[in-house]
Amino acid sequence: MRAAIARLIREPLIRLGARAVFSLLNPAWRTRALWDISDRPQYLLGMAAAVELAKRQGATAFSAIEFGVAGGTGLCAMQADAEMLERETGMQIKVYGFDTAGGLPEFIGDHRDHPDLWQPGDYPMDFDKLRKRLTSRTELVLGNVRDTVHSFFDRYSPPPLGFISFDLDLYSSTKAALEIFDAPHRRMLLHVPCYFDDIHFIANYRFAGELLAIDEFNERSAGVKLDRWHGVKNGRPFPERYFLDQMYVAHDIAALSTLGAEASRARAQLPLQA
Repeated sequence: MRAAIARLIREPLIRLGARAVFSLLNPAWRTRALWDISDRPQYLLGMAAAVELAKRQGATAFSAIEFGVAGGTGLCAMQADAEMLERETGMQIKVYGFDTAGGLPEFIGDHRDHPDLWQPGDYPMDFDKLRKRLTSRTELVLGNVRDTVHSFFDRYSPPPLGFISFDLDLYSSTKAALEIFDAPHRRMLLHVPCYFDDIHFIANYRFAGELLAIDEFNERSAGVKLDRWHGVKNGRPFPERYFLDQMYVAHDIAALSTLGAEASRARAQLPLQA
């Protein structure tokens, strides 16, 4: 009750009232994504943007991934929103959940895996219970991510990467998961919305955890670069929502450079104007 009252104090009633009305009216996907009408609004935001980006590229399908499934609440929300988006837009969305199924793996032994926040074995999965909640749309990719990510494209032949949530807590696991962008047979949209769950606690800093993994990835990767989703708050009814600061985009620099070179060659072949 206190939390509800505190929220009413912080939020103008007209916005909360409008969202409640929209929720009852079962609005279309763009309205749902704009007004955070989802059990995981950050997932819906990323996948809705991926729909637009995929259509712009002429793609008919993409993959949505959750790294770090645990009990499966987030994965089931991703599955539900993917079904809604596919039904309303025609874009095919395949969902994948990566997890050890046994909780967090062993740590690397120093500050980078945040031993101040977690310990090995945290967040185990009840596999049998979760499996009953999943449809044929969703695949569980079980095992340590440092092993499963490298065989992902060859083993599952997924559609291009379109949205990824990174919720692995640890620096070491996030570093391994980001290697999905380095895979030799990777397929991805030119711009892939991403969500990083563990970058907003007071104990988070750039020299450990997901933030360190992001910085190191950008240093070593020439083909893909991660950056914050600039302008994501613009025009949103709830621009103060915390998760908007956790939205990033993976940009396929290699493919974009190829497109740029092809465009330059095409212009060079145009006949000179009289």
